[in-house]
Amino acid sequence: MTKIAVAKGDGIGPEIMAAVLSVFDAARVPLDYEFVDMGKWVFDKGYSNGMTPEAQQVIETNGILFKGPMETPKGKGVKSVNVTARKTWNTYANKRTFQTLHGVDTVFSKAGIPIDITIVRENIEDTYGGIEHMLTHDVALSRRFITRPGSAQVIKYAFEMAQKKGARRITCGHKANIMKLTDGLFLEVFYEIAREYPGLKADDVIVDDLCMKLVSRPDLFDVVVLTNLQGDIVSDLCAGLVGGLGFAPSANIGDHISIFEAVHGTAPDIAGKNIANPTALLLSGFGMLRHLGLMEAAAMMENALLYTLESGIHTGDFGDKATRSVNTTEFTDAIIANFGKLPANHPKPIIADQQATPTHFRLSENPMLESKDLEPVTIVGVDMFIESNLQPAVIAEKCLHHTSDLFKLVTISNRGTQVWPKGSSFTNLVNTYACRFETIGEVSATQVDILELYKRLSADFKICSTELLNKWADKKAYSLAQGQ
Repeated sequence: MTKIAVAKGDGIGPEIMAAVLSVFDAARVPLDYEFVDMGKWVFDKGYSNGMTPEAQQVIETNGILFKGPMETPKGKGVKSVNVTARKTWNTYANKRTFQTLHGVDTVFSKAGIPIDITIVRENIEDTYGGIEHMLTHDVALSRRFITRPGSAQVIKYAFEMAQKKGARRITCGHKANIMKLTDGLFLEVFYEIAREYPGLKADDVIVDDLCMKLVSRPDLFDVVVLTNLQGDIVSDLCAGLVGGLGFAPSANIGDHISIFEAVHGTAPDIAGKNIANPTALLLSGFGMLRHLGLMEAAAMMENALLYTLESGIHTGDFGDKATRSVNTTEFTDAIIANFGKLPANHPKPIIADQQATPTHFRLSENPMLESKDLEPVTIVGVDMFIESNLQPAVIAEKCLHHTSDLFKLVTISNRGTQVWPKGSSFTNLVNTYACRFETIGEVSATQVDILELYKRLSADFKICSTELLNKWADKKAYSLAQGQ
């Protein structure tokens, strides 16, 4: 028996989890469930991360968490338990598979356009780092981290998964035309790893164009890998293509711990009424079983689910409104009664069980993800973010008083747009400027030089934030202002 941690969730979570586990038990799946305390009621007891220490220990011992939807209390200064769990255990790849389900009518199923898209979303970095500061009462700053090792982890997983799936195409969705350093790094790593998989067609699409293409020709796409926020948006878009989040399974894959969950909400308005649709959690559970090598049971139960859907049996949130909807228990019983039956459309092949995905549970220290510096790094300046409601020319005049033989004032920008030495009076301003100082000639600066400049500049301005201007050999490691 394989031990897994199970968290029932909030709202409809306990009902749909009970439904899924009853299907597993009817199929005699060799799992031993250890139920753990996570979710809103745990927050309410004073645990700021939404889980008890005992729950964390069980999950870290077993390496698998199967969870229902969970609610994060609003207005209490706590962060989402779902995001916390993914980040704490470095489940760096969020895999969501979206397929046409016969019996779930959509615009595309009615048009005869089949959908089989797998979205792989980076799960740790990006704006989901949640590192935010108010620079002034008018200006909020969010730091967006994209790292080379983090990008490599999720992109390598996406290519490996695509190869095993027999995918015909893998696409990188990005916004590197605008975010040239962050999305640019993600795209660069994508093509570096693509060279290791010559049998896969690898290409990239700007994310807004990707969204347009997904809603017009979703059948053109196979596997799509994206950064965290863009992946979150695009995966929900794809859920809409196949009937909604009620049919969207989710797996959060890490090297040590993996989480399988339904990504839809807790639906408190129908909690306790025995009418919730357990399909998304069921599909997530089948993915978990395959991750554990239990291929035969997963395929048998998934075929029973697909047969049930084809038969027109449905809960109240989907299906033919002219036919009676069933409750959660009746839907579950129908699936169990259909064990051994095959759907007419795209039955899942019954294959022998395999070895479980290798996982290493015991860690004595935090893994450090770090690329070796291939080129020498020099500091060639600094961006000083200052608070001021003065006009750009006045800002420049004050800054120029604090330059030296080492630094020159190169540009001043406001919300990313250059306002000095060139600019337009039609550019609306806020009370935070970025003043860029670069070293003169080929001279490099030290952190002490930067601190001395900071000290001089602080005589005239409140400095909200600073960023070093680094250079890798001859390559600038910073972006230009718009219009610079």
